[in-house]
Amino acid sequence: MCTGRVDLAFIFRAFLKGADGVIIGGCWPGECHYVTEGNYDALGNMHLARKLLELIGVRPERIRIKWIAASEGNRFAEEMSSFAAKIRELGSIAQHEGIDEVERTRKINAVHRIIPYVKLLEREKLRVPIKSEEAYNAFYDSVEVTRLFEDLVAQKLAIGQILSLLEERPLSTGEISDTLKLTPSEVSTHMNISSRQGLVWYDVQRSCYALA
Repeated sequence: MCTGRVDLAFIFRAFLKGADGVIIGGCWPGECHYVTEGNYDALGNMHLARKLLELIGVRPERIRIKWIAASEGNRFAEEMSSFAAKIRELGSIAQHEGIDEVERTRKINAVHRIIPYVKLLEREKLRVPIKSEEAYNAFYDSVEVTRLFEDLVAQKLAIGQILSLLEERPLSTGEISDTLKLTPSEVSTHMNISSRQGLVWYDVQRSCYALA
């Protein structure tokens, strides 16, 4: 299977299922078997996934991509051993990031909610002009892309986390604020946006928000 088929949703599904790290192995750049250069799509997805992990408080090095040809059996074994050693060094997400299973599920579900938006953002604003590994790494490490994520994706993700939280039960502004470590003002802003989009409604009698 071409690494270009590795969707962002696949990566986060692995974390949702309990994985503490994800490694993607693909053809070397310039050697795509399908002439689609899908390995560059995979490289872009790796960078996007790392930025999304950072936004939910998970260390970005828990995802890695390595170029391994079908004939490089020894290299495959070395890279898998190296990554396994790195994950053992990092430890579990629960232990070292302090994210328990309930919070982990909520955060990753929130990421799943915004993946279509992230894909749209990638198509419209995150196109790397040159097909090279160096260009992709420099582009996604740039101040401009980091700021774009902070300005556009962080808000979407916060709303996604709130919606995941409301799937459990209706909650007041204070309860949402305490659980997600957001200020009441931030919660109100996110809820106003969600209400205008028809995603939530405010129950005046119980003074809480619920999914629409």
